[in-house]
Amino acid sequence: MGAVLESIEVKGVKIPVIYEKDTNLPIVSMQIVFQKSGSIEDGQLPGLAKFSAKMLNQGTKKLGNVGFAKKLEERAIHFGVNIGTETLVLEMSSLKEEFDKGLKIIKELFSDPNLTPEAFERVKTVTMGVLLRRENDYDYIASTNLKEMLFKNTPIGHRADGTKESIEKIKLDDVEKFLKDHIVLKRAIVVIGGDISKEEAQKKLSELLVSLDIGENESLGFYEASDKPEKKVVKKDTDQAYIYFGSPFYMKVDDKEYYKARVASFILGSSGFGSRMMEEVRVKRGLAYSAYSTVRVNKSHSYFSGYLQTKTDNQNDAIEVVKEVIAEFVEKGATQKELDAAKKFLLGSEPLRNETLSQRLSRAFMEYYKGKPLGYYKKELEKIEALSLEELNSFIKKHPEINILTLSIVTK
Repeated sequence: MGAVLESIEVKGVKIPVIYEKDTNLPIVSMQIVFQKSGSIEDGQLPGLAKFSAKMLNQGTKKLGNVGFAKKLEERAIHFGVNIGTETLVLEMSSLKEEFDKGLKIIKELFSDPNLTPEAFERVKTVTMGVLLRRENDYDYIASTNLKEMLFKNTPIGHRADGTKESIEKIKLDDVEKFLKDHIVLKRAIVVIGGDISKEEAQKKLSELLVSLDIGENESLGFYEASDKPEKKVVKKDTDQAYIYFGSPFYMKVDDKEYYKARVASFILGSSGFGSRMMEEVRVKRGLAYSAYSTVRVNKSHSYFSGYLQTKTDNQNDAIEVVKEVIAEFVEKGATQKELDAAKKFLLGSEPLRNETLSQRLSRAFMEYYKGKPLGYYKKELEKIEALSLEELNSFIKKHPEINILTLSIVTK
């Protein structure tokens, strides 16, 4: 049948509901997505959104984190709260017969979250431990430094995990306020599917969400990546160089040429050993173990980025080759052989991206979230199939900004 867009009205607020019936297994899966509630909302406290999500995972005051986890485990209910740049997502899946119990547990969480000093200190200790381990994660260091340079002084540029200094500053009052402002009806989108009727899903969701405040939803905003190239080098005791690079990419989610960006990105750097980047950097010159690049087009920001890992002795040569590959790609575009291979993969692998209920619901949500009608991916595939080399290369030439590379390097 495929996913359909419905809605429910709770306290006068119309809440979008993306629904798909699937009776292959007696399972029900649900996500409540809160818009503009991710790390973009951290404000002056980097890491606040992620910290707040971890606090919700501590369960209810009545049960505590151990009792809450045990109650879920006893009924094989999967539950978790996760954070992204733009959204906070509460997800739950269970056997059909346990779904009502799962909803009851979530309703208890909404009304009685474990926002106690004990839970707060536990989350702070765990978070500090994660940040301590990250000090020796060179990929993390290089990638976060790149994001900070590309999106300096914007809500996109700070570290979603926070820093030791920012986590130390977070108070329980900050978490309470963040959850009060963001876990609200006006920010909610529901994604639900499985062995449940549309009418039953709508009824149960209405009963669950009525416990939330109405709240407010604000404009997300859009942030451009920096067009001033920078370079940051961090010295560590390592024989490998971790090189992350990025640049502006002038495109928004509603751009009608996004499908061309998908094809161009696939050819340049996101298709593994078949990509231009991997072929030139690793296969022909042996300058890196891996080389990858892609374009990222989000509602709040867009950019081009990539990475390579190589011996420290080869890092300068590898960087020069990356620059040459990108410059030549912008100037001369793709070949017919590369376009044919990209079409073959993107069209041929489509069934694999549509196998599970989770995949289909996730795709349907992203279509809705980015302002497209459900099922739009089919039209996009038709456009990819009809794309000519001339059209593709004309598009590539219109994006010379990907040459404005900012570099983040961890090396010896």
